[in-house]
Amino acid sequence: MLRRNAFRLPRHPASVAVARRRVRDHLADWGHRRDGTALEDAVLLVSELATNVVRHGQPQEREFEVAVTALADGSCFIEVSDASSVQPSPRPTEDAGEEGAESGRGLHLVEHLTAAWGVWGRGREGKTVWALVPAG
Repeated sequence: MLRRNAFRLPRHPASVAVARRRVRDHLADWGHRRDGTALEDAVLLVSELATNVVRHGQPQEREFEVAVTALADGSCFIEVSDASSVQPSPRPTEDAGEEGAESGRGLHLVEHLTAAWGVWGRGREGKTVWALVPAG
């Protein structure tokens, strides 16, 4: 059975922790083990994607949306939507891995932890970054 929950949050740094907690709670309520790989990977991915929205979103954006879907096989689907039309792209590996770099590794992490990820929509209505987290 599929279960899905979507929620909107203010584009503010504190919302990243709220997004993590809500995704963790929804997945746990739906039967994902609290110590399970898929749950922890989903929480980490939401954190990275929400952080990108907060850091790189357009100044006029006030909110963003997070959706989590639990799939029957134990995997889950994460979506983070914002009003920006800017396409996310991983930094070159040499830049992201620089010693002391405080950012730039998020999309590389997304690539590593997911079965697939991508972007829907790129027009004036914004975009959704999605990620499929395999069952752990």
